[in-house]
Amino acid sequence: MERMDITVKTILLSRKGSDGLICKDNMRADIQTTFFVRVNNQAKDVEQVADSIGTERASDPQQLELLFDAKFSEALKTVGKHFEFVELYNSRAQFKDRILEEIGTDLNGYILDDCAIDYLEQTSIQDLDENNILDSEGIKKIIELTSTQKIAANEIDREREKVIKKQDVEAKEAVLELERQQEEAEAKQRREISVVKSRETAEADKIREEERLKAEKARIATEEEIQIAEENRMRQVAVASKNKERTEAVEEERVKQAQQLEETERLRVVELATIEKEKALEVERKNIQDVIRDRVAVEKAVVEEQERINDTKAFAEAERQRKVKLVAAERDADAALVAEIKDAEAKKQSAEHAAKQRI
Repeated sequence: MERMDITVKTILLSRKGSDGLICKDNMRADIQTTFFVRVNNQAKDVEQVADSIGTERASDPQQLELLFDAKFSEALKTVGKHFEFVELYNSRAQFKDRILEEIGTDLNGYILDDCAIDYLEQTSIQDLDENNILDSEGIKKIIELTSTQKIAANEIDREREKVIKKQDVEAKEAVLELERQQEEAEAKQRREISVVKSRETAEADKIREEERLKAEKARIATEEEIQIAEENRMRQVAVASKNKERTEAVEEERVKQAQQLEETERLRVVELATIEKEKALEVERKNIQDVIRDRVAVEKAVVEEQERINDTKAFAEAERQRKVKLVAAERDADAALVAEIKDAEAKKQSAEHAAKQRI
């Protein structure tokens, strides 16, 4: 048993650029529309589709496009000529309903469920052919509309600039008025401050002069007290100077006497020290002579001891030489004895050998 797919399929139809949809005002529109098509769920419609294109090709997208492209394109062109571009752009729902109405429901076993306008924009003026009558009309309309819009936009901009300029002028005037009022207030304040400062300055000068007079009186009184104190000080200095001179004279005399006593004592001490020194020198000289005598005796004993040591060394050396000679003589005698023994043994062996040969 053959099966047929009767679910909804989509057919995409796009007309752009030089193939754009021509509107009532001869302006072109780039449009992209999706159509939703399916096999009608009726036995006679299913049989009709199966007989005409087959069950497998009934839901093939390419086959569906071949079947309905021309019909749907013609419907778009027919309906598009009933709308100016701006009207078409603003009335998409009405445009879609008119397309569905134009296509109808008799699609040889198929049924059109719905369509959707996916994209709708004015075709760029660069894509229009100025040698084409319809396109030239569209170009003219585009230029007229855009020029009008530009003029209107420019008028709006100029009006906006005038309003802004007027507001700026009014704001500037208000600012200047406020600045004038501020200047007047500041000038008034400066005058009041100047009066107050002058009054305060005069009062300050008066107080300053009174204080100066008080200070001058105090200075004069202070100078008088200082002068009296200075005179008292000078008298005290004179008395102290005389007392100092008397004290210094007494002290000088006492110092001289003390120095004389110290000099006498020093000479006595020096004399005693000289005597003690001579005594010590005499004792030292005697000690030196004793030391010299002791040193001579020691040196004599050292010489005698050295001579005794030398004699002992000489005797020891002679004894050693004697013993060496004795040992050498004994060694020579032993060697001669050994030689004689060996010679005798050799002669004995020679005689024995000769005797054996004779036998």
